[in-house]
Amino acid sequence: MLPRMIPRYNPNDSEYGLKLLEDLTTNAYEVQQRVLEEIIVKNAQTEYLKGFLNGHHDKKDFKNKVPVVNYEDVKPYIERIANGETSEIISAQKITELLTSSGTSGGQPKMMPSTVEDLDRKTFFYNLLVPVMNKYVDGLDQGKGMYLLFIKPEISTPSGLVARPFYQSSFYTVYTGLYRYRVGDILMVTGFHNKAPQFRFMHRRNVVLSIDTDKTNEEDLLNAVTQAKLLLEPLGFLLIEYTSYADTSSIPGHYVLFWELKTKENNDTIELETIIMEQCCSTVEQSLDSVYRRCRRKDNSIGPLEIRIVQHGTFDALMDFSVSQGSSVNQYKTPRCIQSEEAIRILDSRVVGRFFSKSTPLWEPFRIETQ
Repeated sequence: MLPRMIPRYNPNDSEYGLKLLEDLTTNAYEVQQRVLEEIIVKNAQTEYLKGFLNGHHDKKDFKNKVPVVNYEDVKPYIERIANGETSEIISAQKITELLTSSGTSGGQPKMMPSTVEDLDRKTFFYNLLVPVMNKYVDGLDQGKGMYLLFIKPEISTPSGLVARPFYQSSFYTVYTGLYRYRVGDILMVTGFHNKAPQFRFMHRRNVVLSIDTDKTNEEDLLNAVTQAKLLLEPLGFLLIEYTSYADTSSIPGHYVLFWELKTKENNDTIELETIIMEQCCSTVEQSLDSVYRRCRRKDNSIGPLEIRIVQHGTFDALMDFSVSQGSSVNQYKTPRCIQSEEAIRILDSRVVGRFFSKSTPLWEPFRIETQ
């Protein structure tokens, strides 16, 4: 039996907490190897790992035989547990709840398994932050602090397990049934504390727009825009280019889409009916995933989507700007999300019409149906 991996620790003992942090970061590699060994030993007899390791728990076999997976690969196992099957499908520990991430699968929140021991582990790491914060922020140890807790709706499952939201962090192999799991967070190693790497979060892979817990990728945006532009085509208008950005200059923030249109007759003058463009805004919103629609309808943490119509030639000007900044004219593709303030100013200077969604998109809490 391996020794207990969660050290006993009193968070009020700042001196010991700092010493413990130094020990863990000094021996980061050895700690990680012990953690991995414990995970494999504990879970070797689960249905998932047994299919690859045949009950063995060698770390080299684990690396060579257990594939790197994404959520779609493990989703069937998690849904089986949500529908009432035993936790031993993926975890030797009893799964007590499912955590829903801000990411989506098929437009619905991803569900991550959690256990009682997992909660203990998270509490330990949170407590380990306390002496560090006390070291740099005066008064925290005297109760001078304010914590803002953001609550999102829970999801019910047929098994009785509750699925509640959390903010997802990068992990690969964990105690609760995710093995060599690939997440979409892009991190940069900025240095080391002792032998432990220090990371800076850069961005979420493939995400182009985000205000709250919403994560809209390029494909989702394209599908939504494709649905909306169908309203214009019978009227003789064609969408020739578009891009977007998340406007957080006001609260709540909102999505902004820049559209360049032309008429089928190539007329220079474009006259758009406000009600049609408002319907385009609403159609884009209704076509986005459930996390976005929840933030819009229930949480009110995202404002109405906006479409800004730009004059003819605007995206040529955007390309000229990008080339002037070093982009290759031969390899240039219109970015579907703009972050450069100068690029946004170029687009805004050519806006000829602004339209907002006048209705909130439909949203219902996600529930897994019994199979």
